[in-house]
Amino acid sequence: MRAIWKGAVSFGLVNVPVRLYAATGEHDIRFHQVHRSDGGRIKMKRTCSVDGEEVGYDQVAKGYESPDGKLVVLTDEDLAELPVASGHEIDVIQFVPADQVDPVLLAKPYYLEPEARAAKPYALLREALAETDRMAVVKVALRQRETLAVLRVRGKAIVLQTMLWPDEVREAEFEVLDSEVELRPQEMQMAASLVESLAADFHPEEFEDEYSVAVRNLIDARLEDADAAPAVAAADDGGNRGGEVVDLLTALQRSVDRARGAAPKAQERSAEVAEEDAPPAAAKRTSAPAKKTAATKTAAKKAPAKKTAAKSTTKKATTAKSTSTPRKTTARKSA
Repeated sequence: MRAIWKGAVSFGLVNVPVRLYAATGEHDIRFHQVHRSDGGRIKMKRTCSVDGEEVGYDQVAKGYESPDGKLVVLTDEDLAELPVASGHEIDVIQFVPADQVDPVLLAKPYYLEPEARAAKPYALLREALAETDRMAVVKVALRQRETLAVLRVRGKAIVLQTMLWPDEVREAEFEVLDSEVELRPQEMQMAASLVESLAADFHPEEFEDEYSVAVRNLIDARLEDADAAPAVAAADDGGNRGGEVVDLLTALQRSVDRARGAAPKAQERSAEVAEEDAPPAAAKRTSAPAKKTAATKTAAKKAPAKKTAAKSTTKKATTAKSTSTPRKTTARKSA
């Protein structure tokens, strides 16, 4: 990783020199705009709406248009003269309980790497945050803009996570949320049962961006001059097929039954497949002694057990034939 910022964390009289690294990276596939007929790249030209002339990048400035139509032009030099209080220092303002930080305020995360000489104060800050279950609220200037952020612990590293300002978060003002909703005890109990039936520990590595994988497969197929892309399976409609309308309690009951019955149904299907692939009844009876013998012995002795069972079966068949032949002869003589 490449450091994108260098400064220091300051709390009290302790100063911890650190480097800042992006903690995440997008894996989206980037596309270019091209001409459909020949694949030529599309180039965007910056032109002025007043004189129609092409404008070079060095001639581009930032403009703000007021609601009454007045335009204010700001250059990079104007913005560079604005005071940035934080500079290259991450100043801890306060330590707050972790559960008081609303996740909706959290934005982009960054890793903080300490300088070699600052390993001890870095570890001290990390352990203090972990032991007290708190986050450090800080201000930091990144890319010439001051932002609010928190310091939190992730493994052995301290993460600086930028935050939105409170006025940047919209309130969920929906009239339907203010209406009175009556929840029956049966519905609450069934909803809790559904939650319990799908309860699990969260392992993010078990999930995959299926859309990106599908796009990558499509691109690979086109690169190999494939004739067609793989079909996409239809999504499950949650059991409400044919426009059937069910009440909430029934839907919860069906969801619980489906969640609990998924494993038994899978076992039944496996058993049916095993019966279809199994040999005839006579073969089952012949191989039964061998299976019993093999169950109590090691895998290396399975083959001899089967051979012994086969030999004993052959002997029984020979004995049966020899016994039945004299009976037939005696019957003929008596006749």
